[in-house]
Amino acid sequence: MGFREIAPGILVWRYPVLDVNISLILGADGAVLVDTLSTPRQAAELEVAVRAVTDLPLTVVNTHAHFDHCFGNAAFANCDIWAHEATADRLAENSETLTRRVYESWGTTPGLDGLLDVVVTPPTHRVRTSHTLDLGDRSVHLRHLGLGHSPGDLVVAVDGVVIAGDLVEEGAPPSFADAYPLSWPDALGALLELCADGPVVPGHGDVVGREFVEEQRKDLAGLDWTIREGHADGADVSAVAELALSRWPELGAAFALEAVGRGFVELSGRS
Repeated sequence: MGFREIAPGILVWRYPVLDVNISLILGADGAVLVDTLSTPRQAAELEVAVRAVTDLPLTVVNTHAHFDHCFGNAAFANCDIWAHEATADRLAENSETLTRRVYESWGTTPGLDGLLDVVVTPPTHRVRTSHTLDLGDRSVHLRHLGLGHSPGDLVVAVDGVVIAGDLVEEGAPPSFADAYPLSWPDALGALLELCADGPVVPGHGDVVGREFVEEQRKDLAGLDWTIREGHADGADVSAVAELALSRWPELGAAFALEAVGRGFVELSGRS
């Protein structure tokens, strides 16, 4: 299917494997590619798709360190690659260890053949809180809005469009395996200050708008207070997860347990 334009010079490819969104921003003097997919084959396919759209010099941004968004970096190793410093630290770990860990969880998933062939390629440039890329006729703003889906979520804002990575998720419950559920609502509050009424590109699923983000923030804020109250009452993780699931059944049992467990970790002061 390839890229489709959602705003002038801003294109999104909703890649079928894991329903990941890849964004491409075109400017007068360059282009920005947001995320690089999972495997060498996928990344090669992505490179062809990008070059079918533009031959402009390319800069890459990783929204976070999860494999489905950055394990394709090696195909773009001749480009500047930007990411939050926590993402850069994660991707600087031993490549074989990282790929083996992902393979053990995802290796049998259709479309992810080749995970063990990935050479994890860390970003070349780090962002702590913000950075702006100049494409000549437009500025692309990279912002870290706080802890949320991961330690190193990076949001890309350009001309009223926000590319949110997995801070926003459509079509499936938010994933909490590496998350900070008590901080996530605040990160979405900051994201809402950026998005006005323009499109928001989630990490997975269909492009959404402000109302969807507001609703997801509301749900996560409710989950936040459920976790805090349960922890204060001395309940264990399983009991609070059952309560969370009764309030938000769409989470599913595994996601609820994961969210509450991560919330308890936050309350303990650990990372």
